[in-house]
Amino acid sequence: MKAADPAAVRKSRIFLVLVALVFAAPMIAAALLGWAGWMPGTKGNGEAILPQRNFVAEQLRVQLADGRTYAWRDSSPRFTLVALAGPDCAAQCFETLTGIAKARVMLNRNQSRLRLLYIGAPPADANQRTAMQAYWTFGSDVEGKLAAYVPSTPDSISAVLVESNGTALSLYPAGFDEPGLLRDMLKVIK
Repeated sequence: MKAADPAAVRKSRIFLVLVALVFAAPMIAAALLGWAGWMPGTKGNGEAILPQRNFVAEQLRVQLADGRTYAWRDSSPRFTLVALAGPDCAAQCFETLTGIAKARVMLNRNQSRLRLLYIGAPPADANQRTAMQAYWTFGSDVEGKLAAYVPSTPDSISAVLVESNGTALSLYPAGFDEPGLLRDMLKVIK
């Protein structure tokens, strides 16, 4: 039997190591990126509410138009999207509220898992107010505990997505991206 050529052995070992690196490199890169805190596709469009708030624990009272108190915990687990109106809710405000209602409809079979709560003075136009009542529940923040999230810009809306247990997940400040809100809702409402 012939002795192996040392140059050929070295060449085949290098080739074997390169093949192993081709398969190991993506796993090593993913581990390093995960360790550094980067998680692809997990960035939401809203701003995280920190420190985290639980509206049930805070006993945040929202009085509905009919005089009842809004129940953050529903009979079935459902998220709540709270729309907070800035001063003088008019055309732009109504357009944003309509866009949010359309986004809820786009949840298809899961749209029943999202409740829409509107806090603030309703639009002055009676037709707009009537149109809103098909999708929105009207209420008012009795103790002003949501004042930090209310926009100061006239004719604007901010929104807070609240989990079924009353935990506020994210804030969408005035001028937020409505398709981005829909993408976030599709991620959490399943």
